[in-house]
Amino acid sequence: MKVASAQFSPVPGDVVGNVQTIRELIVRAAGEGARLVVFPELAVTGYVLELIAEDPGSWLSEDDPRLDPIRAACRRTSTAAVVNAVVRTAGGRPGITSLVIGPDGDHLARYDKRRLHGVERDLFAPGATDGRFTLDGVRFALTICYDNRFPEVAERARADGCRVYLASSVLEEGNDSFETVYPVRARTNGLYVVLANQTGPSDIGDCPGLSSLWGPDGALLATAGRAERSLAVAELPVETSAPPGRGRPPVGRDRGHP
Repeated sequence: MKVASAQFSPVPGDVVGNVQTIRELIVRAAGEGARLVVFPELAVTGYVLELIAEDPGSWLSEDDPRLDPIRAACRRTSTAAVVNAVVRTAGGRPGITSLVIGPDGDHLARYDKRRLHGVERDLFAPGATDGRFTLDGVRFALTICYDNRFPEVAERARADGCRVYLASSVLEEGNDSFETVYPVRARTNGLYVVLANQTGPSDIGDCPGLSSLWGPDGALLATAGRAERSLAVAELPVETSAPPGRGRPPVGRDRGHP
């Protein structure tokens, strides 16, 4: 299975414009053979917390029509996407949320960031369950940025039969996570690790991109480098149930596990 991590510099608060960029990157990733593409933390709004707090109109619902261009791109290319946004919760406050849109364009899974960091705690509600979904017979784990600082998150993913660990993040220039977190989670747990990081300015500083994929031995498989709008794509030799060609093989809808 080919998997892509995507990076770009979101326009602060421009949900419609950022969705179009995500749509374009899905089509581009599909053209490189990717079955799944992962996007950075808060890719739909940018990591701009004051603006998000002041504009509840930037908060989405799971079935928000503003995501229709992404659903259409997934359906047209038979590609799944992990899209991170501000998404409303039942309690009123939003979550920092990864929505998984399947290759049929339907909702496949949701994961709300469990480990909020700093001022995130003032605005967002933490999630309560781990994120899981199955695509082509392969089990995936979902994580978001600060979650990855806690080794038990990857340990639970391994114990739960996940083969691939997907991290939507916003990491600033000089952050040590590129060396001390993501490849370590891969090597320690025998997982493929996929990091999607934004480029350009954010509330925590300038972000370099460097979206990457690591193998179960911690070796770097692919990186998007520092290009403003780019992809890292790698073939992950995981056993799948996919038939020859792109087709529409089975997917699993999974709301998560405590």
